Amino acid sequence: MKINTVWAAYFSATDTTKTVVTQIAKELARHTGRPLETFDFTLPQTRKTPKAFGPGDLVVFGTPVYAGRVPNLLIKYVASVQGNGALAVPVVCYGNRHYDDALMELRNTLRDGGFHPVAGAAFSCQHAFSPSQNAGRPDISDLTIAAGFAYDVFQKVEGIADPAATVPVAVPGNDPVGPYYTPRDRHGNPINILPVKPKTSDACTQCGLCAQQCPLGAIDAEDAHQVPGKCMKCNRCVKHCPVGAKYFDDPNYLYHKSELEDLYSWPRKTPELFL
Repeated sequence: MKINTVWAAYFSATDTTKTVVTQIAKELARHTGRPLETFDFTLPQTRKTPKAFGPGDLVVFGTPVYAGRVPNLLIKYVASVQGNGALAVPVVCYGNRHYDDALMELRNTLRDGGFHPVAGAAFSCQHAFSPSQNAGRPDISDLTIAAGFAYDVFQKVEGIADPAATVPVAVPGNDPVGPYYTPRDRHGNPINILPVKPKTSDACTQCGLCAQQCPLGAIDAEDAHQVPGKCMKCNRCVKHCPVGAKYFDDPNYLYHKSELEDLYSWPRKTPELFL
């Protein structure tokens, strides 16, 4: 099949999904000899109108995994993206616990939006909550695997005569997808961190960067201490603050963060690839 353009499309608050998706798309562009374009829909202004692709596009489409699913505050936008017959490679990045139904959900959402999902992948990356859990991933080993996966996708795409006749790539997960993963305390009681929002210390200089960079536009542009909108706990504001003024101190959030670090830092999970 002739490819006109290879796309790296992603939501990536802390750049891990961006790194994986870009590596795969860059290698696909090299193998196909076609141009590489980027669609970064991390910031809210990029999601004001649905993106439309078309025949001849090969889209590596990545999202992070939140509680075993595509983030609930993002899935409606993903569903609005128009495939119009484009080929898609759904990719999910998770924090070494498990991706549960996220890859299935992303594959199905892209399929229902007019894409032809021909391959898929799940990569274990550094968790957004923690500087230590899965630190440094994706690393050189992950990116080498991503490059090899791109070549395998290229070979598969080369053999496709009629995209409309392709069967969506088989991926793990429940179909229909199950509920979001629920964090629990040591007694098995559910922990609710949905209302939790970041705090701001006196180190804040009111530079406004956190408000500009918030994927949900949740932070007040005039006063960074105020977070009137919904927070998805992506930690972009924490990791991008130039003076380290953003932080979380909610006990349930911190307990869940510690649990992830204690229980899911090892063994190292390798990328799972589906063709």
